[in-house]
Amino acid sequence: MRFWNLVASAAIVAALAGCTNETLDATTSIDIKSVKNKTEYQVSAPMVKKMSELGMQKQAPIALRIFKEEGTLEVWKANTANRFQLLKSYKICAWSGKLGPKVKEGDRQAPEGFYPLFPHQLNPNSKYYLAINTGYPNTYDKANGRQGTHLMIHGACSSAGCYSMTDEQMIEIFALARDSFKGGQESVQLQAFPFRMTAENMARHRNNPNIDFWKMLKVGYDQFEVTKRPPEVNVCEKKYVFNQQATGPFNASGQCPAMSTPPALQVAMTSFEKSYQTDYDKAMKKYDGMVWYEPSEAERKAIVAKQRVGRELAYAPTGNSFDAGKLMKASDLEKKLAEQKEAEETKQAVEIQKKELEKATDGGKHVPVPAANPIPQPVMQAAVEQPAKNAFWSLFSRSEPELQMPAPVVVTPDQAAVGQQSALPPQAQEPAKTAKQARAAAPGATEQQTAAVATATGPAPEAAAETPVLTEEPPKKRPFWKIWGN
Repeated sequence: MRFWNLVASAAIVAALAGCTNETLDATTSIDIKSVKNKTEYQVSAPMVKKMSELGMQKQAPIALRIFKEEGTLEVWKANTANRFQLLKSYKICAWSGKLGPKVKEGDRQAPEGFYPLFPHQLNPNSKYYLAINTGYPNTYDKANGRQGTHLMIHGACSSAGCYSMTDEQMIEIFALARDSFKGGQESVQLQAFPFRMTAENMARHRNNPNIDFWKMLKVGYDQFEVTKRPPEVNVCEKKYVFNQQATGPFNASGQCPAMSTPPALQVAMTSFEKSYQTDYDKAMKKYDGMVWYEPSEAERKAIVAKQRVGRELAYAPTGNSFDAGKLMKASDLEKKLAEQKEAEETKQAVEIQKKELEKATDGGKHVPVPAANPIPQPVMQAAVEQPAKNAFWSLFSRSEPELQMPAPVVVTPDQAAVGQQSALPPQAQEPAKTAKQARAAAPGATEQQTAAVATATGPAPEAAAETPVLTEEPPKKRPFWKIWGN
């Protein structure tokens, strides 16, 4: 009898929730500028009236549910029968990362899982207007080595791993949580899901690497759907367990104690799961050969870029995955992911090169100087001009002055063959003469002098194809007493 009462109550609540969904407030008309004390803000008269119509007390317990894919935060509130009904749904302004849990600090992922929120986690002095700390990492996260800090639900519509709302939304959510704590609620349960865990959505995301984690969360999701009460959450063997009666304490990393599901809940869940499996099989046929492409944060931001026009730079709505994602053939998705991986690897390589350059140059302060050329270069020395000698004192020089010679001209055999030699200047058509040659050719030269010159110079015509080598005899000294000429 007790079980049937539970099922009947759940059916009635579901019907009421269905009616409520049609009249949900998607936005809020609160004028922030007119609020004098944001931490003492009282929910509006229309909100209080709605509570009364749903059989809720103003300070009755609440529960928060988040669905990343559609970008929605829901506030559920207990009625007088202690069954939770949907009070209001808010559009999340910004959440970072992609579908999937947060694993480590700095991964820009927003948490997924079940988180208890206590009064001390309400932050009235947040730099993001108002904030509620999610309590990440919870017991499950810690048992699985997951890390991260300061993961919030806050205002300002700017996220780096948080769930960010507008200030108008946040002041109302903060007030609802504050009132429930005043009414005696010890902790508010936050249920953060990647999407509504219906049979169709589970089939659509069946290829996601987080599917096993999501199947574990789905147990708690389903039990809330059936009972309309936040499930009792525990952790053992590094896994979530929901609404389990245990013979001993739970150890998050240790072995689970002997557990059992309450009989009424077990019967209700068996019926629920049978219906779910039928729907899942239909969905699998619908998505046969198709897979869902999960968009990146940048792709989500692109579809809502116009919303930022005229606002502060910090205002950064991210849109939802429904609008940015799409169904694709498995082969097309594989190709797209390969292209994204290649682009990411290229980006990482550029970043590595940039860091290495900054390291080598000390952040650009010291630019390395290129090394000198290891091949020695000829050194050209300017000729030192000798000072002019006095004509008189030159009479006493110990050596005879050398005649100034023109540079030797080389004529190749090819030039000689084609008659190009005649085109050369007259001085180039004869072998160059040294000072000794000039003296030897002068009248009165002895045969020995002429022979010495011929021996030193060699036959000029035959050697024209080679670079001539000019050799000279050491200058003869003039006797000291021989002052005047020859």
